[in-house]
Amino acid sequence: MPYDANVQRRAVQRLERERRQRQDRAERLRLEAYQREPRLEQLDRRIQGTMAGLVAAALRQGGDPVKAVRSVREENQDLQRERAVLLGAMGLPEDALDEKPACPLCKDTGWQGAKMCRCLRELCAQEQIKELSKLLDLGEQSFDTFRMDYYAQNLYPGRGTSPRGNMELVYDVCLNYATKFGRFAIKNLFLSGAPGLGKTFLSACIARTVSENGYSAVYDTAANIFAQFEARKFLRDSADGQDARDETRRYLNCDLLILDDLGSELTTQFTQSALYELINTRLAADRRTVISSNLSMEEVAQRYAPQIASRIDGEYHSLYFFGDDIRLLKKNRL
Repeated sequence: MPYDANVQRRAVQRLERERRQRQDRAERLRLEAYQREPRLEQLDRRIQGTMAGLVAAALRQGGDPVKAVRSVREENQDLQRERAVLLGAMGLPEDALDEKPACPLCKDTGWQGAKMCRCLRELCAQEQIKELSKLLDLGEQSFDTFRMDYYAQNLYPGRGTSPRGNMELVYDVCLNYATKFGRFAIKNLFLSGAPGLGKTFLSACIARTVSENGYSAVYDTAANIFAQFEARKFLRDSADGQDARDETRRYLNCDLLILDDLGSELTTQFTQSALYELINTRLAADRRTVISSNLSMEEVAQRYAPQIASRIDGEYHSLYFFGDDIRLLKKNRL
């Protein structure tokens, strides 16, 4: 799950900031408790001393080390009991002044050896959703808020089914694709249809669910993606070229790429080459991709090189959107 470097950096900063905030709160509580009951501070200092004594007793040469360790341990337990009584009298649990990590698995470091801990993955997912929200309106866009009532139930000309019946099938595929990401039989999706039929909305639903489940997801428009590939090639030695190289690396390596509005870009030999690199590299690495477009598969075949059209047609599951423009329906209902 290769998260974008900026996403991971912000998640690590949050982890560290929250750790410091907990430490500050604990320190304030400790000072307040010491002020109310000075004996607590004396006990804590003695307890720390007995812990050091316990180690020294265990290493001591000569005499009976077992007896020495037992004596130090008993002293420590007596001090702990007195401390618990004082804290209880103040209405605090006996471990109220102890330093406790929020994550017992990694002790708030974010890592378990070389493996990213669950706590840091959750923060990465949250930061990733913020990143996606810059381009996608993820505020209310989720599978739970998807509305079928915008799709007519009468038979649609030339389709053999109604927009509602078709959308129920489309919704079911998208929902399973997102919730079973990486385990679903369908690896890649091609969402096709006229504007205003829900392609971007369902793309946002997929992005949100996949991100919340701990996978790296990147969303961008075809025009922006191809512009980054172009900058990577022609501005390679500049700062913009280096940024473009980082962006294209994200497109190529993320767990899920959502390429929106394919066909809206100015199609040139270069954009065809960039699209082929993107699709072919991700297929070879077995990484998932969702493409949305106003083009039909037949129009894709006419517009792009045969190698591109063949890969989309053969490796992507096509979902067709048809019906009335939802944006206009919403406007008329106001």
